[in-house]
Amino acid sequence: MTDAEFDAAIAALAPWVGRTRIVEDEIGLSSARRIAGMLDMDPASITQGMALPPHWFSMFFPDIAKQSDIGPDGHPNKGVFLPPIPLPRRMGAGRRVKIHGNLIVGEPAIKKAEVAAIAPKHGRTGRMAVLTMRHTIESRGQVIAVEEFDAMYREATPPGQKTTATPPVPAPGGAAWSDKVLLSSPLVFRYSSVTWNAHRIHYDADYARDEEGYQATVQNGGLTMQLILDAALKRAKGRLVGFTARLARPLWVGDTVTLCGSVQEGGKMECWAADKDGYLCAKLEAEFA
Repeated sequence: MTDAEFDAAIAALAPWVGRTRIVEDEIGLSSARRIAGMLDMDPASITQGMALPPHWFSMFFPDIAKQSDIGPDGHPNKGVFLPPIPLPRRMGAGRRVKIHGNLIVGEPAIKKAEVAAIAPKHGRTGRMAVLTMRHTIESRGQVIAVEEFDAMYREATPPGQKTTATPPVPAPGGAAWSDKVLLSSPLVFRYSSVTWNAHRIHYDADYARDEEGYQATVQNGGLTMQLILDAALKRAKGRLVGFTARLARPLWVGDTVTLCGSVQEGGKMECWAADKDGYLCAKLEAEFA
């Protein structure tokens, strides 16, 4: 496929933009307690009717595909939930979130998932496409959160070659606080389980190396953002009302990540994650009221 043909194929997906579907969830006690346990909290501290931490909405409302609709990478096949973008590899890239309330344990809620944009890109690593989804979370007749989520689609890595990573950039210095977290296999597996994410790069080392060209199983980017926010909220003044996050470089399952942040100023806190070599892997700006 030429670049012109690729751009035309992406343009042909224009009818998908604006499509909306509804995902229902009951915010069950058992699900919330599993999340708490995964995050090293006492599961019994989660009780019926309590308000959950504001950023936990991202761990509910999974897309539940039939097993026959799952592709070889563990994702649902193209066109089942998401547009059939003609590139084989998909990874989360970033989020922009506004938070207006909290999910309540035991209360039903919905996610309105809208295809917001599909854009082709041409970079040094080949053809890419960015899919932006807009997720609106509603419960009890009110909007709980609005999230724009970017997913990056890329070409397949040729057999025997390694995935080309973004050139490493040192993480910022002068952190006001930092936490170290071991990205153990059980932690990453449990996060993938509670979010119903079967992407094989997070648990199948042979697939991650042989099919997608990674050096090891890949840390789930959603978990990286979750851990940064958890660390920030321990030092925050006020209520979390939004955040912007961008993944910069892969982390590997089994490594230790350092979560860092600056002093909160003007209602905002700059946060980041560094890998074991001190390179920047993710950036996040949290906003508090």
